Amino acid sequence: MSTTTTTESEANTGPIERVVNEGAKIVAWTRGVPVEDVAWLQLERSAELPFVYPYVAAMPDVHWGMGATVGSVIPTRTAIVPAAVGVDIGCGMMAVRTSLEASDLPTSLAQLRTAIEKAVPHGRSGNGKKGDRGAWGDVPDGVDRIWAELSVDFERVVADAPHLARANHRNHLGTLGTGNHFVEVCLDEAQRVWVMLHSGSRGIGNAIGTTYIERAKLALRRSNRELPDENLAWLSQGSPDFDAYVFAVSWVQRFAMENRALMMRATLNALQKQKGIPKFDATELVVNCHHNYVASETHFGEELFVTRKGAVRAGKGEYGIIPGSMGAKSFIVRGKGNERSLCSCSHGAGRTMSRADAKKRITLADHRRDTEGVECRKDKDVIDESPKAYKDIDAVMAAQRDLVEVVHTLKQIVCVKG
Repeated sequence: MSTTTTTESEANTGPIERVVNEGAKIVAWTRGVPVEDVAWLQLERSAELPFVYPYVAAMPDVHWGMGATVGSVIPTRTAIVPAAVGVDIGCGMMAVRTSLEASDLPTSLAQLRTAIEKAVPHGRSGNGKKGDRGAWGDVPDGVDRIWAELSVDFERVVADAPHLARANHRNHLGTLGTGNHFVEVCLDEAQRVWVMLHSGSRGIGNAIGTTYIERAKLALRRSNRELPDENLAWLSQGSPDFDAYVFAVSWVQRFAMENRALMMRATLNALQKQKGIPKFDATELVVNCHHNYVASETHFGEELFVTRKGAVRAGKGEYGIIPGSMGAKSFIVRGKGNERSLCSCSHGAGRTMSRADAKKRITLADHRRDTEGVECRKDKDVIDESPKAYKDIDAVMAAQRDLVEVVHTLKQIVCVKG
């Protein structure tokens, strides 16, 4: 059983340190934001893994997650925990600032929302099988061109795990998905128009993640080693499964980047086709970043595998995106390169309620009030994504002011959910 001591600076600023058994440590940017006990317990279990170095970092949006804590940064030597990376590998954000201003948009945004919904497959039907509205029926030529490039290395992925050839991949490229994934039209502090979206690697990411999570668990069982949570099973560097996973995860993170870029192109085209909207440019500022991924990076003088589970890289001068909920502000940020956080920041506001709790506790009246002024769904099926289900984004930003600086503050006016 872990015993934890907490150290807070006298100035009551900066991160909180928690020392766990045998010197394992958590460094958390959580001042002023709630963190549930089960999330702390998950963080402690991750920090105690023998190959974690130098500690686990927790971002202010931290909360319990499947496999590992959402909002955690787990640096490791000689091993990777596939369940910490998760199954939505490469999930992340993309934002583009256009040359449009608020005055260029139509008074009613309902048609614009409908146009985006037609341009980007979203949601799920038929249990994700044939005819699923969230997948392509006839894959567009532009999507097929990108898939042709990706398919070359995919052959090597399939060589190690042949069943992955049957997963959704080509038909999911350029599609949104469900849950907290979205496409938004936003205005910044100068009333300039942005398009912002959130999605990952879709079906193929789930299939790859699940495959190697199971292989890690199998290796754990064969070793007769006991862990407090089987989801913390790892793949050891030098093993065939480790090498295969690193290649597959690198490939599917590329898939996720291309997925967002294709959806962005489709959304901008839908915007340009709207009657009355003038011709515009969309190259003024483009950000495309992961927040569920693993990468090889150098920190504290060592080459480490850094798993960001719901966290964004925030190296000095690097742009990132921290979205709020459906009715809250979002932020384009620039990293300060804070080494203590392993050059990381939060990936959003972070949940305060599970999806099941949100559906029980949040009313339709609450949801409609909290999304007033946003052209979005107002029905019971998006209650679990309502603003009340999330932490206060202003508190989250205040807790990480030594990690990032805010460059732009965005407020959505159109939101398309899966």
